[in-house]
Amino acid sequence: MTNFRTVITLTLLHPTQSVPVQSWSFESESVVRIGRATDNDVIIYSAVVSRHHVELWNNPSGWEIINFGANGTYVDDRVITQVPLVDGMMIRLGSSGPKIRVRIEVADSETKRKTPFSRRLSGSLTADAAQKRESLISRRSRIEKEEAIIYTDEGLTQTDFE
Repeated sequence: MTNFRTVITLTLLHPTQSVPVQSWSFESESVVRIGRATDNDVIIYSAVVSRHHVELWNNPSGWEIINFGANGTYVDDRVITQVPLVDGMMIRLGSSGPKIRVRIEVADSETKRKTPFSRRLSGSLTADAAQKRESLISRRSRIEKEEAIIYTDEGLTQTDFE
């Protein structure tokens, strides 16, 4: 039996030139957290990024993104709450904030061969995944209360992606 694992790579793009600035890859994580706070897996210093801005969840049916940010998260210039992630998707943290390109691949752990996520068969949500989703909704409510301060689009901070 072949053992498959999902690899997700997030690439922060330069704000004006859309060239890669920094990348992060995750192979075994079930949740990837993005925000300004130091307890996130991906830390992005920007005035429009909330302390705990988004979470990426690896469910049996695939990766999804959940917004917690006070300034919103955008895909195709539309604000999202929770949507499935697609290989090649571009997300923006805040209406004018940092852009992140998403790459999702499935790797055969025996041969180390990678294929695009879109070729992977989708499964249904397990009871455990459904319970995690309910917990997430509760956590989101708590974080929204903590993030009561609405940050304005003041631009980038801390060396603005040198």
